[in-house]
Amino acid sequence: MPARIDYSHRFDKQLRKAPLEIKIALRNKLSLFFQNPFHPLLNNHALVGKFANFRSINITGDWRAIYKETDDIVVFTLFGTHSQLYK
Repeated sequence: MPARIDYSHRFDKQLRKAPLEIKIALRNKLSLFFQNPFHPLLNNHALVGKFANFRSINITGDWRAIYKETDDIVVFTLFGTHSQLYK
């Protein structure tokens, strides 16, 4: 469990544009993440390519939250659909 979780300005901006049901799903999945970052429902996995050193968790079937972990801080940096993030 990370000691601190933070959110980038870009993540916050992307979150504000998301539909209400996605915001609710994010809140539920982040609650799960705080309890167990590797819970099977999150499908937490390392990314490659331009997102090397980042990890992704599933929020819904299509929505993802991308984060980077450094020491004891997790920073959520990007939020969006699979096609928005990986185009």
